[in-house]
Amino acid sequence: MRVFITGATGVVGRRAVPLLVQAGHEVAAIGRTEAKRAELARQGAATVDVEIFDRDALQGALDGHDAVINLATHMPSSSTRMMLPWSWRENDRVRRDGSAALAQAARAVGVARFVQESFAPVYEDGGARWIDENWPQRPAPYNRTVLDAERSAMRFTETGGTGVVLRFAAFYGADSRVLHDMIGMLRKGWAPLPGNRDAFISSISHEDAATAVVAALSAPAGTYNVTDDEPLSRGEWIDTLADALALPHPKPLPSWMVRLGGATMELLGRSQRMSNAKLRGATGWAPRWPSVREGFRELATDVRNEAKPPSFEHADRHPRRHGSGRNAARAGVRR
Repeated sequence: MRVFITGATGVVGRRAVPLLVQAGHEVAAIGRTEAKRAELARQGAATVDVEIFDRDALQGALDGHDAVINLATHMPSSSTRMMLPWSWRENDRVRRDGSAALAQAARAVGVARFVQESFAPVYEDGGARWIDENWPQRPAPYNRTVLDAERSAMRFTETGGTGVVLRFAAFYGADSRVLHDMIGMLRKGWAPLPGNRDAFISSISHEDAATAVVAALSAPAGTYNVTDDEPLSRGEWIDTLADALALPHPKPLPSWMVRLGGATMELLGRSQRMSNAKLRGATGWAPRWPSVREGFRELATDVRNEAKPPSFEHADRHPRRHGSGRNAARAGVRR
């Protein structure tokens, strides 16, 4: 299968690309810099120089491919900036306009399959109940455009293709800036998550997210939760991370800090016990780590050794802009 992937150098994409190549797929990937294009080439992928908002250029780049995997995002530059609504404007554009341009260009040139990343924790609070893909969604203002990205995949299906939405649970990995920021809070004695200790949190490792991306190439059209098998309560999640790092169990966040975070902190504090049964049943996919109990033990050595994470998942950002006019319309593929 000929596969075109965006977000190929992000925390999930850089794991998915070699898996796709190993599975025998011919992969073309967007890289923002010469260094990242060289990295992708070493992994066996062709590199593509194209602007994801330019539909005409995308049609040229996508022509002849069987599937598009869209993992492009534009995350704020720090955990603190994540709390600022205006820091998400470019990510909103990527999810709203970039996803639409990719899906429309793909259908225009006959691409059969479109896989779109999404964010599962926008589900409404479910208490202790299991949450499937039909559970009501209620995003916060900062991430409403996740629904726009999902609609792009749905329209792809409505126009004759196979659109697949992957709703990823909360990511974790040794190269995650968010997790390193959380560990910094733990070392200061504070819990890194808002919400009641009995509320559930659903998680997925970067490695398991990448294998789900590959599995999505065989999934029927539809929406799928990508989460581990056993979501933990927030209290157990936090204590498990602290234990893996040999740190004391922390104090809860002060109530004034939670209130200051407004709708964003409210979303992060919801109880969400998500089920991965649909993806398992459709593709046979299963996470390597059933829960963070196993996952946190695996990553603890790297974290204790101060493994340096990337600058806050900047590698997940969309391709750089090239300007306007003829230069913006050009797309090249390099080996």
